[in-house]
Amino acid sequence: MATKVPDLEADFGIEVYASKSPGFGGRIRTFPEDFVVEEVLANGSKASVNVADIKSLSSGFGRYIVCVLVKKGWDTFAAVRTIARQVGVDPDRISIAGIKDARALTAQHISIGGVPLEKVLGVRLENASVVPTHFSSEKISSKVLYGNQFDITVKAINCTAEMVKQRIHDTKNDLELLGGVPNFFGHQRFGTIRPFTHKVGRCIVKGEYEEAALIFLLEPSIHEHRRSARARERLRETRDYKDSLRFFPRRLVYERLMLLHLARYPNDFLGAFRKVPRNLRVFFVQAYQSYLFNRFLSERMKHGLSLTEAYPGDYIVSLDEKGLPTDSFKITESGEVSEINEAIGRKEMAVALPLVGYDRGVSKGTQGQIETDILEKGKVRPEDFRLEEMPEASAAGGLRNALVPFLDFDVAVEENSGNANQNNIAVRFRFMLHKGSYATVVLREFMKPIDLVEAGF
Repeated sequence: MATKVPDLEADFGIEVYASKSPGFGGRIRTFPEDFVVEEVLANGSKASVNVADIKSLSSGFGRYIVCVLVKKGWDTFAAVRTIARQVGVDPDRISIAGIKDARALTAQHISIGGVPLEKVLGVRLENASVVPTHFSSEKISSKVLYGNQFDITVKAINCTAEMVKQRIHDTKNDLELLGGVPNFFGHQRFGTIRPFTHKVGRCIVKGEYEEAALIFLLEPSIHEHRRSARARERLRETRDYKDSLRFFPRRLVYERLMLLHLARYPNDFLGAFRKVPRNLRVFFVQAYQSYLFNRFLSERMKHGLSLTEAYPGDYIVSLDEKGLPTDSFKITESGEVSEINEAIGRKEMAVALPLVGYDRGVSKGTQGQIETDILEKGKVRPEDFRLEEMPEASAAGGLRNALVPFLDFDVAVEENSGNANQNNIAVRFRFMLHKGSYATVVLREFMKPIDLVEAGF
């Protein structure tokens, strides 16, 4: 019998596993150092978490200063905001290639525009370092990113060593036969402590700004800090935005920014959203796109449609020499299925599903009908992603590979004493993923967690 996915995963649109074997459970992120992420650029340069190994810049000229940001326990947006404040620029002047997990030890590239080097050298952050490495005429963006190298240790495993090894072997075989892992958007895209970002995004797309704001401000979670949950519950009862500022914790930075506006203009929910950083407004809408993509992919798999073979009506993207998707794509016609599938076999093309937006509609054929049904049930249309009242968060849409390879894969079962039990077994995973793909999507296949929060997802 197939393993049932946790209800919380299903809420994110992740409704299936690609592997049939049972998982070995366990927990990730017992400590941030158990989840190490190092960013790799297309030119091969890797951001190392070992600050001592990074050669710091002492002089030079250029429009942008490229730095390695090493952080532990920092939300990417919060780190950027703090760095911007210290160097005296707007956060929009700091560019990143990708968002890195807060509950981890991570290294990534950032670029800072129009700032003297001495100011960057003077940045001081607790549990983080900013090391300038070179000047550049171009800012950092996802276009220069290749992927991420992961080094992840799973602990608290309640299986024997032999059982763990067998389950790893079986899962690895299933995924290798498939050719990778389904390219779901992972759990941190939506939040496991407060899993509401996609719900806020859907309301924004529908123009329901009051509902979006109330979900963001009021929806409590049993997994968040009790003081935060109580503040939300109290606001739900009183709807007194001004009074709520007295008891909303200062760590809820974005909620407080919205409350400050609503205290003055209680019915201006659109204006309240404009008080949070632009990238957060965009993130909400993208989270809803991500949810829809996950639903499309889950239903494709439940219908028994291949992720490595194209059918008439499927989107197909061309791959570059590194295996990354390019901007070149087409919709598969009936008469070219065989030719396209041969190109997929040569890793020159890949099956893709839409990130629905105002400029990217659904697939055709069987997959297109799956996607249309999902959109109709959600009462949303691709053109809804053109936001008249919040144009900066409008989403044109795009395509995303249905499958992603996990590269340089290595896994080791580590035993610390003679008895194989949950207290002394750990599994260490090391692998590379292309940009935009999530390590937790690989880990979930091996672990098959029952409780995502307890498992550290």
